[in-house]
Amino acid sequence: MKTYRFYSDPGHGWLAVKRDELIRLGILDQISSYSYQRGETVYLEEDCDASTFIAAKTKANEGLQFQESHTDNSSPIRSYECFSKRPAVIA
Repeated sequence: MKTYRFYSDPGHGWLAVKRDELIRLGILDQISSYSYQRGETVYLEEDCDASTFIAAKTKANEGLQFQESHTDNSSPIRSYECFSKRPAVIA
């Protein structure tokens, strides 16, 4: 069972997933621009995109668990590049 990190700040949350996994599950085209990306990691916004990922993992009969990381400040994820289907520019 794979563990995924869920980041949150006072206003929102994101699930960190590798781009290759979104491609493997066939859901890359379903991810919205409300998510972020940095390097090979996509930070799926909690309202829709993370749910799309969890549903795809469930359908593929792949277990998952979460490790939470919360900050009381604004998360640096908010400054990352908005998600697009092309890979992020590595910073």
